[in-house]
Amino acid sequence: MKVLSTATVIETVNRLVQPILDEHHFELFDTEFVKEGPSWYLRVYIDKKGGITLEDCVNVSDQLSAALDACDPDPIPQQYFLEVSSPGAERPLRNEKDYEQAVNQYIHVSLYQAVNGKKVYEGTLTELTPDTLTLDWLNKTRHQKLTLQRKLIAKARLAVKI
Repeated sequence: MKVLSTATVIETVNRLVQPILDEHHFELFDTEFVKEGPSWYLRVYIDKKGGITLEDCVNVSDQLSAALDACDPDPIPQQYFLEVSSPGAERPLRNEKDYEQAVNQYIHVSLYQAVNGKKVYEGTLTELTPDTLTLDWLNKTRHQKLTLQRKLIAKARLAVKI
């Protein structure tokens, strides 16, 4: 059995799932095809305004599974587990659209190098430019504004405020 490249599998799955998502007015957030231990996992992350429900995931999973089964030759000849889910409450901010949608939301930012002695900040994203983002963050008991150069950001994600 020939194992296809991860990129080939993802490209094929994205092509098959997109019409399903369009039909339901969902958006494709990400697709992964990964080996964990002895098992392969095909993970499709979907989203929509207002959030994805369990029923949404089941419907897309059923339709995608049927579309994959109907392909000849089989686009994924090895055994795998299909998982369809939401990217979650703490989804990563990966591109400009994600950052724009996160304005006025609480986010977690990890930096490549420390700014004011810290490499991790959480706060409300209040302003976004092509080169910077501004957070309203709580420093002990005081709200402060912090503008960070976007080139210093290693990772950013939405965060749940505790």
